[in-house]
Amino acid sequence: MTTSRLTREHAAHFARIALGHVGREYPNNVDHALAGPADARTPSELHPIFYGSYDWHSCVHSYWMLARLLRRFPDVAAASDIRALFDAQFVPNKVAAECAYFARPTARGFKRPYGWGWLLKLATELMLHADDRWSRNLASLAEIIAQRFRDFLPLSPYPVRVGTHFNTAFGLRMAADYAGIKADDGLARLLRETGLRWYGEDRDCPAWGEPSGDDFQSSALIEAECMRRLLPPDAFLPWFDRFLPRLVEKQPATLFRPATVTDRTDGKIAHLDGLNLSRAWCWRSLGDALPAGDPRRAIAHEAAREHLAAGLPHIAEHYMGEHWLASFAVLALDDEK
Repeated sequence: MTTSRLTREHAAHFARIALGHVGREYPNNVDHALAGPADARTPSELHPIFYGSYDWHSCVHSYWMLARLLRRFPDVAAASDIRALFDAQFVPNKVAAECAYFARPTARGFKRPYGWGWLLKLATELMLHADDRWSRNLASLAEIIAQRFRDFLPLSPYPVRVGTHFNTAFGLRMAADYAGIKADDGLARLLRETGLRWYGEDRDCPAWGEPSGDDFQSSALIEAECMRRLLPPDAFLPWFDRFLPRLVEKQPATLFRPATVTDRTDGKIAHLDGLNLSRAWCWRSLGDALPAGDPRRAIAHEAAREHLAAGLPHIAEHYMGEHWLASFAVLALDDEK
């Protein structure tokens, strides 16, 4: 499994990993505010679809990965199991319960923006399937999350630039795919205007804080990938020139060195395997966006290969990584952005 492109073998391996944990309720890191004693409930009572994979957001993006693998490889060995899972889970009453959770006053910021972005990415993927039953059933939850973005972004004067779940560039980037497939010009415009407001004047990024001890995203590279997705090429390329002006010199050097992971049983340290995989995704996508004769294109693609090689062998070494890393491997490996 050394290839840098998504293969049928990858798909079979990753699907089996995800099918082993999307329905695994424990251990579970519940992100849940209690307004009273009656709110002390199990994960599956709170979230009848997304109760597995250690936490809600990892379960959401594991479903995204299964949907992506099923569409890309319809005859993958696990295809019938994936379809059976989706038939059992993406049903109106379970979606309604997930929607009801977001109506709770204490859930206003639940999984903002990481889980929001992944939920819209899942909805986007399901809309690409020929069988639209799952997409139609999930549509009400996706619209709730889209409205969360519409409500939140005008209120947020500053971006969040950390390398963890709270990074706002990641949320914008994933939501943009949903706005695109829905042809929601208003949401697309809000995402683009917010990206320009937050990041449009950024230049000569030093990436001095990378990597932090529990990063699974590069705050520099995910910002660049966000702007690549939000802006047309004639606007993105000048912005990218200003943002990372010394890329041809492989500077900032920290962006080119894969992170070292010392303990994969520690959930926070294991994040660094995810950093290597998410950097591989961003480097590859950014390299693809550069003109064919641009020397930075080869530099970016080589950085993607090096980070992928550092992260890919470790996806299933311990549950602290296994419950989520394969999704980022698929982002890094798949030709589709």
